[in-house]
Amino acid sequence: MTAPAAVADLRRTRVVEAAALPPPDALLADGRPTIFRGLARDWPLAVAGRDGATAAIAYLKRFDAARPVVAYTGDAAIGGRFFYRDDWSGLNFSAARVGLTACLDRIAAHLGDGAPPAIYIGSTDLDAYLPGFRAENDLPLPVPPAGHDPALASIWIGNRTIAQTHHDMSNNLAVCVVGRRRFTLFPPDQVSNLYPGPLEPTPGGQVVSMVDLHAADLDRFPRFADALAAAQVAELEPGDVLFYPALWWHHVEALAPFNVLVNYWWNATPAFADTPMTTLLHALLSLRDRPAAEKAAWRAMLDHYVFGDPALAGAHLPDEVRGELGPLDERAARRLRAKIADRLAR
Repeated sequence: MTAPAAVADLRRTRVVEAAALPPPDALLADGRPTIFRGLARDWPLAVAGRDGATAAIAYLKRFDAARPVVAYTGDAAIGGRFFYRDDWSGLNFSAARVGLTACLDRIAAHLGDGAPPAIYIGSTDLDAYLPGFRAENDLPLPVPPAGHDPALASIWIGNRTIAQTHHDMSNNLAVCVVGRRRFTLFPPDQVSNLYPGPLEPTPGGQVVSMVDLHAADLDRFPRFADALAAAQVAELEPGDVLFYPALWWHHVEALAPFNVLVNYWWNATPAFADTPMTTLLHALLSLRDRPAAEKAAWRAMLDHYVFGDPALAGAHLPDEVRGELGPLDERAARRLRAKIADRLAR
């Protein structure tokens, strides 16, 4: 049995008509995916894109820094869906470092094809590889607080491609600049219903769902029906901006013969904070295979020390003996990281 084909019938994200983005804190406090219609419609690249793919490609070539970018290519047979091979012998596409202009020319050569090879350049740092682009095309993001990293601005370029359902560790502002994109979004609590695949290798750096959104086998993946019931769909036109919080799962379809997306990733945590993925990996080693009673006890322990009020665990102790239970700063984080490294080395 397959899932209903009418994915378009899923709930739409709420549409916000706005002339400017709210502050990041307000976006995170709201916590829901939100579309800002036309916020980037006046970007010069968006204007060029309205004249056609050839004009947009010519505009992008102006910023080629002559540094090789990573381009991903798959046969037309994969239908643009970058995933694993059917026999699990590897990924169904190849990656190679190429010149930006050469890759753009290859995409241009297939613009009229009914079934072109799938080609995309993913998550490429704008400042490093297309210097000067942000001087003409950028969102007015606020300066982050001291000790926090600025947003990372990246560009994604390709033809009709599909990024399989995955999550990112950061909050995201996704700007559909050229072409059209469809995001199908799932809240973080749907992780089990999405049937995540191997931790590595992965098609794009993050774990992906094993379920094909448009041909879901509900006999094999029955809980995916619950994920669909919680899903939201965001249809983006050129100039639209989509916000979604960290750890929301998203399936992304580029729908035009030529598509460009710019995204801004940021976290509301200090720069000294480590990635929680390291914690997850160590938890697999240290907690997963313990008896159920012990795991329940450790769940309570983590709720107390980690997931609860950060001030509560050490509130009853004098400041001078709180150690790691006190507020963390860069210096305290270095000490804690060294202690963890020492324990792992034993």
